[in-house]
Amino acid sequence: MNTCDGSGMPMANLARSSQEGSRPGLPLHSRKGKKSRYPDLWDFVWIAYSFFFFIEPIVRHNRAYWIGFASFYVIFVAIYAGMVFSHKRWQHYLLLAAWGVLGALYFPKHNEAAGTFIFVAAFIPFVTDSLVISVGTISLAFAAIVSEGLLLHITPWAWGFTAVISLIVGGTDLVSAQRMRANAKLQMAHEEIEQLAKMAERERIARDLHDVLGHTLSVIVLKSELAGRLFERDPKRAAAEIADVEMISRKALTEVREAIRGYRAEGLAAEIKRAQSTLDAAGVTLVCEEKPPELNPAVEGVMSLVVREAVTNIVRHAQASQCSIAFSTQNGHTSLLIEDDGRGGVRADGNGIRGMRERVESMGGRFSVDSHRGTRLTIIVPTEGRASKPQVEAGAAEKLHA
Repeated sequence: MNTCDGSGMPMANLARSSQEGSRPGLPLHSRKGKKSRYPDLWDFVWIAYSFFFFIEPIVRHNRAYWIGFASFYVIFVAIYAGMVFSHKRWQHYLLLAAWGVLGALYFPKHNEAAGTFIFVAAFIPFVTDSLVISVGTISLAFAAIVSEGLLLHITPWAWGFTAVISLIVGGTDLVSAQRMRANAKLQMAHEEIEQLAKMAERERIARDLHDVLGHTLSVIVLKSELAGRLFERDPKRAAAEIADVEMISRKALTEVREAIRGYRAEGLAAEIKRAQSTLDAAGVTLVCEEKPPELNPAVEGVMSLVVREAVTNIVRHAQASQCSIAFSTQNGHTSLLIEDDGRGGVRADGNGIRGMRERVESMGGRFSVDSHRGTRLTIIVPTEGRASKPQVEAGAAEKLHA
């Protein structure tokens, strides 16, 4: 009597419901994991296995015996219905105990009533996720059949087959229930991973849009203001600045699309060149003596975005006249220093700094801000884009600051 076949069956639903912390016992009647107030017809399909209860009454042709059997069977069906409709695990335990008592009481009058213990052994693995309780109950059902058969001096042919079947059905359902719970946990893990991946992607898009649009809009504002000041005394240069605004706006559309698809940096050298143009428009002198090192694409992408965001912050907030960018490579780590002579005073991470920090730390690197005199950003990341330990060599920072 294998009672664990089909997602709509009561046994399958019991296994699913035993995973629910708030309502561990039910609902039995659910399809595809969704709760329902009403039972499904499949919930009663396994009661068909009680057909062997009718064999002895049919053979006897005794009205009094039929009346006694009818009382037994009505109680049996009532308990089965209770298993379907119950909503608490403790209710299932009581009903299974009632089944056991019913079978024990009626066994002396009707040998086939020992089959009630088969239902107990079949249901218990799906009622509880405790292996000890399941094995103990199955063993107890087997022992009850054997003990009562021996005490009542009933021929072993009358109860031996039922006892063996209770072990087989209970063991089979125990394996099935454990497998179903493992599959349910695996499905939950997959759903959690998928949800985390979606959250990470949303955060990535938010950071990229902030970096791309924040930088681009700052450049557009600067160039528009410059064009306005030059409009009367130098129309040609004003027109050139407006043309740059148009070009930058078109490029921004492309960058936004790239950010949605997954940001692909043009390279660190191109980003520094863009920074030069932006800072010039803001009246800030850029000093960058070193040529950007050859880096892993992932590291170069992070470095490019950090440079972009740092330059955007300088243009917006720093009120600086000079900015310096320096690179250093040592012991498998690349260091980047971005420093300005502005007002400093950064006391809390805004969206820009938080985004830079998250990007750098995701690569196994270290990000620090010093804004006592101007603002200094120090970024140290593994050259290959990963670190075996979260700690980063201090020698790279020392060489950079030297």
